[in-house]
Amino acid sequence: MKVLVLNCGSSSIKYKLFDTDTKAVLAQGGIEKIGLQGSFLKITLPNGEKVILEKNIPEHTVGIQFILETLTGKEYGCLTSLNEIDAVGHRVVHGGEKFNSSVLITKEVKDMIIECYDIAPLHNPANMKGIEAVEAILPDIPQVGVFDTAFHQTMPKHAYMYGLPYELYEKYAIRRYGFHGTSHRYVSRRACEFLGLPYEKQRIITCHIGNGGSITAIKDGVSIDTSMGLTPVEGLLMGTRSGDVDAGALTFIMEKEGLNAEELSVMLNKKSGVLGVSGVSSDMREIESAVKSGNERAKMALSMYNYRILKYVGAYIAALGGVDIVVFTGGVGENQAGTRSYVCDGLSYMGVKIDHELNDKIRGEEAELSTPESKVRIVVIPTDEEFMIASDTETVLMDRK
Repeated sequence: MKVLVLNCGSSSIKYKLFDTDTKAVLAQGGIEKIGLQGSFLKITLPNGEKVILEKNIPEHTVGIQFILETLTGKEYGCLTSLNEIDAVGHRVVHGGEKFNSSVLITKEVKDMIIECYDIAPLHNPANMKGIEAVEAILPDIPQVGVFDTAFHQTMPKHAYMYGLPYELYEKYAIRRYGFHGTSHRYVSRRACEFLGLPYEKQRIITCHIGNGGSITAIKDGVSIDTSMGLTPVEGLLMGTRSGDVDAGALTFIMEKEGLNAEELSVMLNKKSGVLGVSGVSSDMREIESAVKSGNERAKMALSMYNYRILKYVGAYIAALGGVDIVVFTGGVGENQAGTRSYVCDGLSYMGVKIDHELNDKIRGEEAELSTPESKVRIVVIPTDEEFMIASDTETVLMDRK
């Protein structure tokens, strides 16, 4: 089955075309600056070479049409006809309490995605643009929605409820939902395959850490807690997001700085985190470079970033009653040895031991870092959310038959 996977942002579209029978990536790329000057499509050729195709792309339908034309074009195409595409799978960020698995997109499903706009105003409307664009161009092709929040719907109530008046949950469904669920689901399963262990009998902590980041506690194959909340702001210190902050501090800041709700949201989502603390960058590679040059605020930001990860891992060890596997993934988890080393060394009291020489070498590849005598298995598993979306799309369609 050939499945086109789309991940639509407000001004971007990322895509991969999979042959699910062979697990091969037939084409991949992304459009940036939709609705802005200088919009372009960047494609990655099979040999790894990048090609940029410039085009005026005022909105998502034009962007998806451009992608489809490129997929069937003479110069960079891999399809002779759009009829070769069997289905389209979409990343949808927020499914609220309505979705605990991937689903075929129908009018009813679209209505429920729209109902989640209020709690995911930056993401769900963009995801819907992609769905509607495909409907306009390829009206007969089946589409599947794969939700970031679905994996975490197994959390018990005591883990996802906030200490707020209960009627706010009843009226607005205010609770912890969690995100990066497709990634956490993929890397936890893949880690067990890689180690040759039964997935349904493990206590796993998955650390999806990068510019955005979240940590999940998985017991016997299901998520029991996760660090992100109603929105992706809660939890870890991130590139530009604050992570956990005393709610009282936020009302204090609003009063002192004269901020309205929208301005506070911008501060928490785009001006805080590693960028806000360091004043240098939201990119951890640039932070590490600034640390090496002696920048004290960069040192503090990196220490805060690493400490918050260790603290959540420790909390989830308690929630799980111990841990069998810790998985690192995401841009930082897959590539930055220093953060992995900090977290693992902080767990040495539990008998965690890693091969530091090997750790220093690992960049973006599957590896076990723990030594034979370590009481916990430590692994790096590069995430592949797009493959998971393609796989779910195939499964949903096969189940219909």
